[in-house]
Amino acid sequence: MSEQNSLILDGPKGSFAVSKRPIPKPSTGELLVKIQAAALNPVDWKIREHDMFVTEYPAVLGSDAAGDVEEVGEGVVGWKKGDRIYFQGYYTNDQATFQQYCLIPADLAAKIPERYSYSQAATISVAFTCAAFALFAPRPIGISLNPNFDVAIKFTGQPVVVIGGSTSVGLYAIQLLHHLSFSPIIAYASSTHESYLRELGATHLIDRRAVSFSDLPSAVSNLVSKTTSSPLKLVFDAFSGYDAQKAAYTSCADGGEVITVNPDALKPEEKVNGKNIFQVVGTVHFPHTREFGTKMWKVLGKWFEDGVIVPNRAEDLPNGLQGIVDGLEKMKSGAVSCVKLVAHPQEAV
Repeated sequence: MSEQNSLILDGPKGSFAVSKRPIPKPSTGELLVKIQAAALNPVDWKIREHDMFVTEYPAVLGSDAAGDVEEVGEGVVGWKKGDRIYFQGYYTNDQATFQQYCLIPADLAAKIPERYSYSQAATISVAFTCAAFALFAPRPIGISLNPNFDVAIKFTGQPVVVIGGSTSVGLYAIQLLHHLSFSPIIAYASSTHESYLRELGATHLIDRRAVSFSDLPSAVSNLVSKTTSSPLKLVFDAFSGYDAQKAAYTSCADGGEVITVNPDALKPEEKVNGKNIFQVVGTVHFPHTREFGTKMWKVLGKWFEDGVIVPNRAEDLPNGLQGIVDGLEKMKSGAVSCVKLVAHPQEAV
């Protein structure tokens, strides 16, 4: 078999269609993976909508996946055909994940714990990387809270707010902040998800349906003053957009950090000395992020194996690769909350 089914974007802001393309061969240090589950991310519909990242068409998108090692490239140690793995792909046609097979560097993958399904494992890579890079990685990748993954480093008694606590990135940010012993951990999300967010480590919730972005700084200030004597020096904005960033920046104390998942939208005159706003880009495939990404993947596999971090909830999409098209429209419309949409490329269209 030399060909596979792939979901192809035919051109800038173009149309998706399932089409045939060659199955690539792994080079030195690479694995060929048979993809059993591919998760969707907001960036996937934004690439099509805004014609960004991708420079050559027709293009294959997708960067979250889990599957089986199909073939092992030269020089690879520790992997064999049939191993169940999860990984972060990238937006080149041979490494993208909206297809039946793709390539991945062998040092940027981890084994799926037996208790987790392919769908659960596929929810991990991109969102976890975004949260972990932001909090743990050395500058300029992240804010360098724990670049060596030192178990002794704790932030007990230091408050933090996660805006968009029920987003895929927010869910992992809450878990990592809990692992670092931040307290209180205040999630800004729908109260519908309060029980789940508390299970992951949130200590308090501000209902986004009851408190607007404009009123959020006041609500945060009141809650922080009641729960700790420490100033709020860290806000993780996993929602982003101008209103969310403005609320995050206003809520943060002087000298604090605001992490955001989109480019800085604040005007220069809205900023004050001593507060930093930092955009995280969560990919292990850039030259300057590869070294820390490799280190993170070694830790990541153990954390999920030991249950220190748990996968996000998955919602399986029907119709194989074709189901991705409807899933991206569902995400774009804002109809997805607290779950990760997952397609199954091996299923018949």
